[in-house]
Amino acid sequence: MTAPASAPRTPPTQRDWSWRSRHVRGLIYQVIALGVIGLALWFLAHNTLTNMRVRGIQSGFDFLTAPAGFDISEHLIPYESNDPYWMAFLVGVLNTLRVAIVGIVLTTILGTLLGIGRFSRNALVRGLCYAYVELFRNIPILLQLLMWYLFLIEALPTAGEAKSIMGLVYLGAGGLTYPVPVWGLGHGLAAVGALVGVALSYLWARSARLHFEKTGQPRPVLLPAIVLVLACAAAGWALGGAPTAWNVPKPGGFSIEGGNSLSPEFLAVLLGLTLYTSSYAAEVVRAGIAAVPHGQSEAASALGLSKGQQMRLVALPQALRVIIPPMTNQYLNLTKNSSLAVAIGYPDVVSIANTAINQTGRAVECISIIMLVYLTTSLGTSALMNWYNKRAAIKER
Repeated sequence: MTAPASAPRTPPTQRDWSWRSRHVRGLIYQVIALGVIGLALWFLAHNTLTNMRVRGIQSGFDFLTAPAGFDISEHLIPYESNDPYWMAFLVGVLNTLRVAIVGIVLTTILGTLLGIGRFSRNALVRGLCYAYVELFRNIPILLQLLMWYLFLIEALPTAGEAKSIMGLVYLGAGGLTYPVPVWGLGHGLAAVGALVGVALSYLWARSARLHFEKTGQPRPVLLPAIVLVLACAAAGWALGGAPTAWNVPKPGGFSIEGGNSLSPEFLAVLLGLTLYTSSYAAEVVRAGIAAVPHGQSEAASALGLSKGQQMRLVALPQALRVIIPPMTNQYLNLTKNSSLAVAIGYPDVVSIANTAINQTGRAVECISIIMLVYLTTSLGTSALMNWYNKRAAIKER
């Protein structure tokens, strides 16, 4: 019995590097385009520096190591007026990230609830959600920031007469003051334990998914994950001596003493950005749910699922693939709109840069830092959401 003849091997294709090759022409065009762009940027930078030198304007980033000479009302890290400018910019960047991150979380929660509320059977709930979207979406964000700031400093009582909630939380014109634990080793170990719990929760969720794919039998995920995080955090807290001391605020003569506080500027920025952006996020969620074929809801009803289960288990998981891309735009808008906080005196990176420009005259350098900060945060947010979008996308088998 003769062995079948093997198919002739095709010789490896060689790339044609002649001008007739479309690939070569495209590559050359791209190199030329990059060269033209680089030359234009070099010309603009050289021309700007030359004109500044002729007019006696100093340039360069050497001022970042000089003492800033001004105080910052809010800072997440230790800062004093004799610290260098780069430290002041770092404080401004952290303040910007503080507003952006908290605002994105609150916007996601509120926008999702409003978007789901648009499909409620209750006419009052649907009407309220619709009125909210139309109200906050059609008022400029700057006016909303000014409105909330004036409300917090004018309508609320002074610090000495701040409204108290159970003697623990105080709200007044000076901001929101709340109790905080006295930091100790136990709190640090609790944070480490919580991170360990998150990692274990991820492993449990992955094992539950694999078990479901093999057997078709689901395992609970949310409740075990919460138990793991809380248990690991409690274990770390106990290993650190189980500290229980709290720094509780108390009313003083002219202000609230003790605890931690959120300034009216921060609250105004957070409220304005969250309420404004969540109105757009609600429409994104509503459109995503509406894009799910109606037959999916009919099939879920045939299986005996309630309206809440249909929304949670059928509609939202499928709508997520439609929601993520436009929701990324809303996150980027919120981050960039945080630059308007300078209008009400919140010390974000734009406010710090304005002060630095007035003191040093390095306008080009300070504006470049602002551009770099927002470019980095926007690209980072886009990269994170693109990664999540790939994980949520339908995967062909």
